[in-house]
Amino acid sequence: MNDGYVNLETSEGVATVTFHHPKSNSLPGHILSGMASAIRTAGGDHTVRVIVLRSEGDKAFCAGASFDELVAIDGPERGMEFFSGFAEVINAIRTVPVFVIGRIHSHAVGGGVGLACAVDIAYAHSSASARLSELAVGIGPFVVGPAVERKVGTGAFGLLSATPATRRDAAWCLQHGLFAEVFDAQEALDARVEAHARELAGYSAEAMAELKRVCWLGTEHWDTLLTERAAISGRLVLSDHTRQAIARFKAQAAKR
Repeated sequence: MNDGYVNLETSEGVATVTFHHPKSNSLPGHILSGMASAIRTAGGDHTVRVIVLRSEGDKAFCAGASFDELVAIDGPERGMEFFSGFAEVINAIRTVPVFVIGRIHSHAVGGGVGLACAVDIAYAHSSASARLSELAVGIGPFVVGPAVERKVGTGAFGLLSATPATRRDAAWCLQHGLFAEVFDAQEALDARVEAHARELAGYSAEAMAELKRVCWLGTEHWDTLLTERAAISGRLVLSDHTRQAIARFKAQAAKR
């Protein structure tokens, strides 16, 4: 439990995938792998009509890539393997034959923004924000970029990418299509997520699978594209600039 976990629960046609890591729901490789596996398992269950993706705790929804894992990368192959974990999660969400609803209860950073954009529908709390932080540590949002750009558009994606120190608030995210709706109370957020999930659970599985396929037309090449992007991040993470930047961020975090 100290190194995080992924849980999958299914009830009355609704599968809930919950992830947690004690460091602000950051994403080491085993969490990414577990999340992708849970989403695929749920998508392959003929009784499941909808998947809800959420994280535990009252702090960040997801702080993105684990700094501990980033500093442990010792070669481009291992770097590509780690960043391919993000590709696996995004492609799992993309290819399962059911809609995936995201519950974004707080801040999303880096890869967490990618998750929020990859889900089919993201409902959020008013305290939630989005920040693509990758450029600040010498890499870039290469793997999650296609999911973010698809959701918010090229201009907004470019702005997010080029302003890694800036948090875009929930109102900005709502305006640019990253969030579908925003709620001032966590109870209202949970109620909306549950209500929509229960609604979808009553619809035709075949019709929703076809609609999901239509919604993701044009992304069939992502299996290859995201792997290629993972290789770019895997190479850049080995730079001295990135090593030093991550060390500074870890030192700052330790003082808080």
